[in-house]
Amino acid sequence: MDKLTTSKVVLTDKNYLAEAKMRNHFAVIDEPVASGGGDSGPTPVEYLLTAIGGCVSITLRMYAKRKGWDLGKITVNVTQNEQKELIEEISFEKEVTEEQRKRLQEIAGKCPVAKMVKGETAISTKII
Repeated sequence: MDKLTTSKVVLTDKNYLAEAKMRNHFAVIDEPVASGGGDSGPTPVEYLLTAIGGCVSITLRMYAKRKGWDLGKITVNVTQNEQKELIEEISFEKEVTEEQRKRLQEIAGKCPVAKMVKGETAISTKII
């Protein structure tokens, strides 16, 4: 049986400061001072952009390893523009051919987090 992936977030009594626990890891979430927070950590949107970039880069590395391609460092810059669109800019330390570039761009869209954001995962909400 697959182990469930979970994240527990507790909003503290300090405005928007939240503490998150994922497996044995902890993270802090907050809003900038201009939005009423204490700027003690990234915002939820910044974590989402980071999750997409991390997932895309790992997905590309896994694929490249199977193909025997040495891409070197993989950089994924994820930005949300004014229209609320997400823009991914991916670059590789090593040179890639045009054929590899096309295939890697296709594979980037297959990362589980990107698929979740594109609406391919249902969310069931319960108040307990």
